Amino acid sequence: MFPATVTVAALRRFLLALLIGLSAGALCAWLHTPLPWLIGPLFACAIASAHGLPVGSLLPARNAGHWVIGTALGLFFTADVVGRLVSHLGLVMVGQAWALAVGLTLAWALRRFARLDPATAFFAGAIGGASEMAIQGERNGARVDLIAAAHSLRILLVVSVTPFVFQWLGVRGSDPSQRVTLAVQWWPGFALLLVLTVAGGLALRALRAPSPWLIGPLLVAVGLSACGVALTAMPAWIVSLGQVVIGISLGTRFAPGFFERAPRMLAVVGVTTLIAIAASAGVAWLMSLASGIPWATLTLATSPGGIAEMALTAKLLELGVPMVTLFHLTRVLMLVLFGGMFYRGLAGRLGWPLGRPDAAGGPSTGRP
Repeated sequence: MFPATVTVAALRRFLLALLIGLSAGALCAWLHTPLPWLIGPLFACAIASAHGLPVGSLLPARNAGHWVIGTALGLFFTADVVGRLVSHLGLVMVGQAWALAVGLTLAWALRRFARLDPATAFFAGAIGGASEMAIQGERNGARVDLIAAAHSLRILLVVSVTPFVFQWLGVRGSDPSQRVTLAVQWWPGFALLLVLTVAGGLALRALRAPSPWLIGPLLVAVGLSACGVALTAMPAWIVSLGQVVIGISLGTRFAPGFFERAPRMLAVVGVTTLIAIAASAGVAWLMSLASGIPWATLTLATSPGGIAEMALTAKLLELGVPMVTLFHLTRVLMLVLFGGMFYRGLAGRLGWPLGRPDAAGGPSTGRP
């Protein structure tokens, strides 16, 4: 959240993206689309960026957006909710096994049909945080640009398809008991919440934890809520602004030539993501029958999206925020802690090469 240096050119690109994002969000809100302040900026900035307009995201702004989302989500974890979540830990483990199976299937498809090298295919298919998977992929000799492209397109599809399907099905508010009913208390409640959650983000950043500005404030807010410390609600306009910033950071990843760089790989990612969304919905239905948790909540919990995007979707549609957050948070932590180890073990068993590929024999770009 606290940057090193922000250049004037970078600030101009961000301000243009912010103007485009706010305009698109307002238009989507007027059209009553699902998640207007996330989907509008995402699509508008993706189109603008892919056509060469000078738009961009700023790391401090993205971190601030993560802080907003993490803090807002943490307020849902009251003592009663945490108690119910503990009783469903077995279900969470089933969800992690499903996420691993989906990731390995996506990796196989990228290896088989997009002709990617093993490391790039594995970390591009893994259902975890995009930046964390790119970092781990680089350590294991993978193509970081292709990993980032695969995750960007997958998140775009999941964030776009799932809310519209839910809107078409009329799904909303399956878990009304989990709505936060706190009032906004600017002083001293919001000020104290701001100080504590920022401290949580700084602590996790110092520990080099994944997504520190999302997970740090989330854990602090969870601790406060679970202990019955109700400081304030998160103002709605701040949550909307956080969505806009997240949408901009996702949309501006689609630089000019994005869809021409590796068309075969992007086509495989697109098809397999849509299949994974449908398959996850089916698995969620079976889990719902066994547990009694609403199907829509478990669909978001098992979908191949990112923690911020899926938990935010759950919050805005009132679909079991704590359960969705727990599923995705556990998934990210497991992949960050054990993803590289799992890949190296798999590579050793299958005879895949380890280490950074050289320039001559590097991995495929995914072109035919």
